[in-house]
Amino acid sequence: MDAVDQGWAGVRQRVAALGAAPGNREVFGAFGHEWVLEEPLTEDALAELEAQIGVRLPEEYRTFLTQVGAGGAGPAYGVFPVRRVEGRWRWEGDGADLTDLTLLAEPFPEQGPDPETLAALLAECPEEESFDDDLDAFDTAYEAWDSRLADVLWAPERTAGAVAICHLGCAQREWLIISGPQRGRIWSDPRADEADLEPLVDDAGRPMTFGRWYLEWLGKAERAVGVAAGA
Repeated sequence: MDAVDQGWAGVRQRVAALGAAPGNREVFGAFGHEWVLEEPLTEDALAELEAQIGVRLPEEYRTFLTQVGAGGAGPAYGVFPVRRVEGRWRWEGDGADLTDLTLLAEPFPEQGPDPETLAALLAECPEEESFDDDLDAFDTAYEAWDSRLADVLWAPERTAGAVAICHLGCAQREWLIISGPQRGRIWSDPRADEADLEPLVDDAGRPMTFGRWYLEWLGKAERAVGVAAGA
């Protein structure tokens, strides 16, 4: 039964039970979200959010927003909350500002930079040893190379149609695709390690939808802490 079918029944209570359980800090990222969920969005708030970004959110995520919460306790350091600030909606969190609110209705590009082009650029990374202790020359060369790499990996168009949904620490993040063929799925973002985005899959190689991503995290957290589901 997926998240849409079961309507997120009991999820807020399950998170609250984890928050009250001894040893809950053993779950990775718990100190970041403290097992706190934001209040759910009203239907009117959800409609206003979708009108602003120009696209209907994936069903599992939009029902999460109205039945569970606008963000908070969740995988890694938590689900980035979506909030209305000075009359405009935006996602907030460490790296949430990477979401380009003007590009969310555009289809997410499944194909990133050409792997051979990226590999060739990485091979050109300046080495300090090659500059005969001329640190200024090395810094200048490295900054120029890093700018070229950013143009390849970090162009705003690379994450069009996607929302930065959580961070894993060390500048690693995960994205929820909301437009295009990958709509509703989670992609991992290792660009801080000079690699392109890639689909997040389970041990069987199946793509992770938002609902499975969240509920599998919740089940693993319950097992780690020794809390029965629905307790």
